[in-house]
Amino acid sequence: MTVAAKEERSLDELTLGSALLLEELVDRSALSEMAQSFHELFGMPLRIFSEAGLLLADASAQPAIYEYLAEKHRRAKAALQEVVTAVKRVDPGARGEASYTCFTGGVYHVVAIRYDGRQLGRMVLGPFLPPATKDIPQSLLAVEPDVDVVAAKELLLKMPRAREETVRQIARHLRVTLDLILFSGHKALLTSSMHLASVRESFRDLQEKNGKLQEAYDRLKELDRLKSNFLATVSHELRTPLTSIIGYSEMLAEGIAGDMTVEQKDFVRTIHEKGEQLLELISGLLDLSKLESGTLAVKKIDVVVGDLVADVVNTVSPTARKRGVTVTSDVAAGLPKLWGDPTRLRQVLLNLTDNALKFTPQGGTVALSARLISVDLSPEDDDGGLVLLRSKQPAIEIRVADDGIGIPDAEKTKVFDAFYQVDSSSTRQVGGTGLGLSIVKRLVEGHDGRVTIEDNEPKGAIFVVTLPLKRATLS
Repeated sequence: MTVAAKEERSLDELTLGSALLLEELVDRSALSEMAQSFHELFGMPLRIFSEAGLLLADASAQPAIYEYLAEKHRRAKAALQEVVTAVKRVDPGARGEASYTCFTGGVYHVVAIRYDGRQLGRMVLGPFLPPATKDIPQSLLAVEPDVDVVAAKELLLKMPRAREETVRQIARHLRVTLDLILFSGHKALLTSSMHLASVRESFRDLQEKNGKLQEAYDRLKELDRLKSNFLATVSHELRTPLTSIIGYSEMLAEGIAGDMTVEQKDFVRTIHEKGEQLLELISGLLDLSKLESGTLAVKKIDVVVGDLVADVVNTVSPTARKRGVTVTSDVAAGLPKLWGDPTRLRQVLLNLTDNALKFTPQGGTVALSARLISVDLSPEDDDGGLVLLRSKQPAIEIRVADDGIGIPDAEKTKVFDAFYQVDSSSTRQVGGTGLGLSIVKRLVEGHDGRVTIEDNEPKGAIFVVTLPLKRATLS
């Protein structure tokens, strides 16, 4: 039987009452207080036992005659021990009550504690003497002939006296009180058990769902790995023949294979341009697959930020002129050198600038700027309540601003996802694969920096790249 089946069976037993234990239903301290109050009220010794014989409450004192016999007479002491054992074994029977008389003449009244048709324990009232007892019984003398009759009689008569009917009435009061206590205890236990079972079932469901989610995650992770491997392999295989196509188109355009008509030159020029676009796409796929697999090499050296920005502006200026867009730069004087990979940082700025050119209309402006700032580059949501203890770090902030169509707030985090485009319709005016910004984000994070997007009022967008100055040190 499984653990779950045992737990379910236990709940059923608690519900049906077949697995109830007196010690589980009642609080011992409360039960002891109740027993003590009855003892003080009626003067009757009272002990309460579980069905297994565990003493749960004791509101009684050792009778003086018992102490005397146990201390002075060895045979009487042994007989008293047998009396205790016999009282515990008394069967209350169908009536739920039974009496046992000690050799000293003291009477024990044993009452069954029953709940929901099942016996859970016993109450033992006594010992007490019947009112008619005036002298030492012969049974005491039979057990201990050498007893001091005068002393024993004096101590015996100190035992509480009660009629049998009175003791039964006390027992009935006790049963009614215990019924209320047991009902309340059972209700609380059942409520707690059902709540525990509900929590356990919810936890089991959560574990199953978590297991399924983990399986789905592992499968998606494996599929993502296969996808990256596929992209890397296909891109690499396409790159070689595509390079040949571009090379031969250049040779044709230069007239190496002979003179061509104007129309033929246009065709060759188109082949070359589309080949360059396809090569750019393949290079992006290769970079993305390397970034995802962690195999992209980043070789860091000291980088002059001004030279980097100037190089990017010179590179994109011909394209900007064709589109009627002005490209400007503003680099603060005296900037310290940046520790990074100049090739990858150039790729970051080229991607951002080219992206800005695509979305800037004719007559617009794309502005690159760089300055020194002091910033906390730790994750924004990982403060742990220690924001005031953070130290600021010097960093270079590079901004690429345009006055184009801008980016909606809801899209500002999504644009960094691979293959995501704000306008993904087949009729979009601006082309692209949706890889550029994803590569930018990964390259910037590879330099321990971050990239964010701001609005460029009254229109347009600003991409902000923040890069720390000092190289990471290992502790």
